[in-house]
Amino acid sequence: MALPPTMRSLLLSLLLACGGGTASSTSTGSASADLDTDGLGKSHATPPPPVTPDAAVVAGSAAPVPTPATAASAGFSFHKEMTLLTKIAACGGPETERIPESMGDAIARDKLAKVAKRHCDNVLPREAEFRAAYFEKNHAWFEQTIPKTIPRTVVYPFGGGDLLSALVAFPDATEITTISLELAGDPRRIKTLKPEALGNSLAALRVEIGGLLSVGSNTSVNLSAQQRNDIPGQVASHLMGLVTAGYEPTDMKYFKLDDAGTIVYAEQADIEDADKKKMKSLKGDWASPTFSEAFSHVEIRYKKPGDPTERVFRHFGWNLDDQNLTKKPQLLAHLASKGKVTMLTKGASYLLHRSTFSKIRGYMLEHLAWMLSDSTGIPPLYAEPAGMVQETYGSYAGAFLEGSRGTRADQTFVALWRKNTRNKLGFRFGYVDAAGAGHLVVTRPK
Repeated sequence: MALPPTMRSLLLSLLLACGGGTASSTSTGSASADLDTDGLGKSHATPPPPVTPDAAVVAGSAAPVPTPATAASAGFSFHKEMTLLTKIAACGGPETERIPESMGDAIARDKLAKVAKRHCDNVLPREAEFRAAYFEKNHAWFEQTIPKTIPRTVVYPFGGGDLLSALVAFPDATEITTISLELAGDPRRIKTLKPEALGNSLAALRVEIGGLLSVGSNTSVNLSAQQRNDIPGQVASHLMGLVTAGYEPTDMKYFKLDDAGTIVYAEQADIEDADKKKMKSLKGDWASPTFSEAFSHVEIRYKKPGDPTERVFRHFGWNLDDQNLTKKPQLLAHLASKGKVTMLTKGASYLLHRSTFSKIRGYMLEHLAWMLSDSTGIPPLYAEPAGMVQETYGSYAGAFLEGSRGTRADQTFVALWRKNTRNKLGFRFGYVDAAGAGHLVVTRPK
């Protein structure tokens, strides 16, 4: 469905520069860049039966699934900080329980509670509107299109801050991984912020999340600023996603990958040691973070109320261009250990169309069991030779971003839509096309 010129002008002004790459363009790609104004659709309403976390089994497949590279050590838990961020930044739970006694005397807590209320009076209606539009609308398309047998392990390249979209599309997932340029952030400061500082940080956060709870988009200025906020923007965005989707976070830890791609959780001594060192951003023109390297990658475990299954979400702050993946291949080793997975890509600035992102594209083509994307996913130029089938929905007349329009990769997508049977799509889930029309493509092995 097409957008009016005024809306398209607005959308152009919201282009995002997040995601896992540093290619020189107006946007470097992330799920948060999806520019969605009409709704992401609705997740499956019925919670799935309990399954083993990290499962990646496709029904009917005889091939063994590799054991995922997970850690043996316990790591330091940031449960207290996670709980505070969930209540104060993501506005989860009752208003009367937002500020615990540990945050000062009665006078101080009263001031903090008023600050939190002002923030949540803004955020809660936005979460409710998102929930109504995206979890109670267009349910049938997701229910009918997404097979029940796909792996419950989801990998979402260029998906910074957008756990929410993964929960919309794949509510049955037991493991979700997002990857982007944005670093997770330090959660510790939430415990000691005074009322004025908390108010300033929450006000900045509401700006920095951009259209996450309205149009699913953001700007590079906001995303860069997140890395200097006393409230960790990525963590807060993920927690907002869980709260909006009706999940309860149960624990939070930080980690790194060893040379084999195995998760190594950060212990308290590791964090204290890392605090002595400066951290640089993953994109040269972004503001340097105010936290250490120990807070680059985060793991949040969560549950659905009434469901005993503990699910795991991980965000990697990682540059996905070929140059960086050559220098730092641990992420590809970790992802490969998961075996066949379900994948999601949207609003990724067409980086997967480029020759400079061949390594992450190659991983995806080798390991996807089923993939949902907009036109920033894998174009037929690469998918067809890899033995993939692509089913299209909506209409597509060329790339939304002018700099990616008319390229060889883009032309193969245009040709695919012309060739395929027209399947209607009544909502948006990612970028629109050059004409303002919503579109989606399913990519799967033949």
